Amino acid sequence: MNLQPLTDALHFLLQSFLKLILFFQDNWTSGLEILILAILLYYSYLYLKRIQGAQILIWVTLTFVVLTFISQELNLVVLSWLLKSISAFLVIALVIIFQPELRRAFNELGIHRLFTSALQHRETIEELTSIAFDLSNKGFGALIALEGDMDLNAIVETGVKLDALLSKELIVTLFHPKTLLHDGGVIISNDRIVGAGCIFPISQRDDLDRTIGLRHRAGLGLSEEFDTIVLVISEETGYVSLCYRGSIDRHLNEQQLRERLSQLIIPENAAATSSPLERKTMLPIAGGSPLVPDLTKHRANTKDINGNI
Repeated sequence: MNLQPLTDALHFLLQSFLKLILFFQDNWTSGLEILILAILLYYSYLYLKRIQGAQILIWVTLTFVVLTFISQELNLVVLSWLLKSISAFLVIALVIIFQPELRRAFNELGIHRLFTSALQHRETIEELTSIAFDLSNKGFGALIALEGDMDLNAIVETGVKLDALLSKELIVTLFHPKTLLHDGGVIISNDRIVGAGCIFPISQRDDLDRTIGLRHRAGLGLSEEFDTIVLVISEETGYVSLCYRGSIDRHLNEQQLRERLSQLIIPENAAATSSPLERKTMLPIAGGSPLVPDLTKHRANTKDINGNI
């Protein structure tokens, strides 16, 4: 039996593998540079999607790059000189025009989820839990959306733009029945309230119980279309629910809401998105049990767990 072809093949594979290792040893720094640049470009693109005038900035940059490339390839001396002359003024002009967006970007850099500690997340979770049950105890209906990786600028545009630090006092004021913005939803981004009185898309699912109100359908609708967490406080019953990825955790008490928010917000717990609580409280089918059960039973359960209503 002639084993020479098999030996030659193995020898060829070994040589190729050694050459590949040597190539990576000689060029790993270039690969690292490409990876860093790709990450910077990706996050720059994500941020540009969120700012006003992003299309203008992109088109100006692309036009400048294309004209520079053409002038160098075709040796257009006058065009090259002109582009070099205006490049410094163009950079200064863009910095001046987009100065508010640049300031906001540097501010967000310090509180972005990649650089935010678990302690800060837990403080936010405690604040949100306190806000939700304060609204519940006061009998105020509310819709509160927490922005995720997908920006909610399109939804913010339907309401009133704000730029305020998250606080219980402001949220309770916004959802007071006698204020003009209480019927819409509030959007929170990076621990700041960026919109109020916003209109959320209504879920069109046909497997929902007919007794489910528009506020819960709006919370579900937003969570179906965007990567967002929506807290829903019922005005009629005071129940607190959480919508995420088209599913809903219903009539939560304080401890349950705190645990669910921790699973979704804190990075080390983010993978645990299918908890026993979520499986227990999935949406009812049409004609099944109502979204919100008997109020007396809920208040009794809440009192047993937390020591108060």
